Amino acid sequence: MTSTLRTTPATTSNAYDAGLLLIRLVLGVTMAAHGTQKLFGWFGGAGLEGTGQFFAMSGYPAAQTMALVAGLTETLGGLGLALGLLTPLAGAAVVGTMINATAVKWGGGFFAPQGVELELLLAAVAAGLTLTGPGRLAADRALPWLRAHRLTHGTAALTLGAVTAGVALLIRA
Repeated sequence: MTSTLRTTPATTSNAYDAGLLLIRLVLGVTMAAHGTQKLFGWFGGAGLEGTGQFFAMSGYPAAQTMALVAGLTETLGGLGLALGLLTPLAGAAVVGTMINATAVKWGGGFFAPQGVELELLLAAVAAGLTLTGPGRLAADRALPWLRAHRLTHGTAALTLGAVTAGVALLIRA
């Protein structure tokens, strides 16, 4: 006799929401930590001055400003993902930042430490969250207009993130 494990819709939904929460927390905290490295030099980071020097070496004009924008984008996008707050925009911010990071590291191959595997993974997970939404265990739950059209809002946000990243890459020398 075989037994079949049956799950109720509530059980499946709870597992889905718990999984999305875990993914959001890990990705969000990771990105926020990277942003604070750039902004404040926390966690062994270079701070704005050192990050600005890196941006200048990478060919970005107004390197200090770009360092500030990158730090804020990573910090606020990461916190937004962790909280599940304005998830489409938070995810798009992370995707846009990772598009730029991938472009800067492109010549280093695929595998770390010089490769782009981490940047591609972070971008893909952020894009996935942007399209699926944050789940029920999120601040976005209080924003019904975001719950109604996840795919539409996610696609629009990803387009915005990609276009913004493209503009930043075009101004790069």
